Amino acid sequence: MTHFLAVLVFGAFAAQVAIPPLPAQAQEPTSPVVDATSALLPEERNTIELFQRSSPSVVFINTQTLQRNPFTFDVSLVPQGSGSGFVWDESGIIVTNNHVIENARQIEVVLGDKTVLRARVVGTEPSVDLAVLKVEPPAGRKLAALPLADSTKLLVGQKVLAIGNPFGLDRTLTTGVVSALGCEIDAPNKRKIRDVIQTDAPINPGNSGGPLLDSSGKVIGVNTMIYSPSGASAGIGFAVPVNTVKRVVPEIVKFGKVSRPSLGLGTVNDHIAQRNGIKGVIVGEVFEGRAAARAGLRPVRITRRGDVLLGDVIVALGGRKVETTDDLLNALESHKPGERVAVKVQRDGKETQVFVTLEQSR
Repeated sequence: MTHFLAVLVFGAFAAQVAIPPLPAQAQEPTSPVVDATSALLPEERNTIELFQRSSPSVVFINTQTLQRNPFTFDVSLVPQGSGSGFVWDESGIIVTNNHVIENARQIEVVLGDKTVLRARVVGTEPSVDLAVLKVEPPAGRKLAALPLADSTKLLVGQKVLAIGNPFGLDRTLTTGVVSALGCEIDAPNKRKIRDVIQTDAPINPGNSGGPLLDSSGKVIGVNTMIYSPSGASAGIGFAVPVNTVKRVVPEIVKFGKVSRPSLGLGTVNDHIAQRNGIKGVIVGEVFEGRAAARAGLRPVRITRRGDVLLGDVIVALGGRKVETTDDLLNALESHKPGERVAVKVQRDGKETQVFVTLEQSR
């Protein structure tokens, strides 16, 4: 009852007291329309625009492998792992890491709009941890390829961005800088990958195969591995330089593999050379009728008494120093079959130079 009386009293008071109307502008307050990006710094807007433009070209890769049930002996497909990749061209060529799809029996590529496509392996190059996949784009649709930069023009300190699917999380962006250039890392097949880009942009499991971009949105490398005691990002990540990718991918697309040049010879194990204090690659065998034989390279010889006579030791090829077999293979990969290259050898205690016309690897 008390509450009811209070309401009546207030109503009567309001009826007796004239309340002036509010000014027009106060009656209908207006708020200016604010552009959501107007408060952002230019660098932030650049990052946002770059991500929105580039992320549709980054794909999520799921792989499956065969596993036998130990009780029923039935074989079924089970998840193997996941990684990232990116669109190389509008026909459906996808670039990723070899270790992402290695030993997979079935591969699925998830596009930016969640479309799931079955992929086939066009070819791989384990020596630089790269693989090329092919998907068939949906009817009437063209995939958007990412533009490519020139990794020889990179500078330490410049901004980089990594887009991928770490831990299966969808299209994650991380940023950082180029920490170092000209690094070397071991490929899964133990070959050295040269001129690798080091970055502090966080790269985690699942980022492998995704693109490393510069501030204009061009691909400068393919994220491939991290250095971490814990298994998570410790601020030391590595990317295969895009110039290596530009050399390898077209050959895989055309031939299904990388067309390698060869000297047409066999070499002696590096450990034997090292145990004998030899810096260089010992020519162990020269194959008859092949490039090295035509150039007059000399192999190791064994006398009737069983003595081993050292032949040529390769110490440089094409102007690049050679101390191990891996050095020799990397020097060869900068050339093509049919090229004539200078090979510097140690012969009979003296250094000499011969010219070899490289042949197609067999």
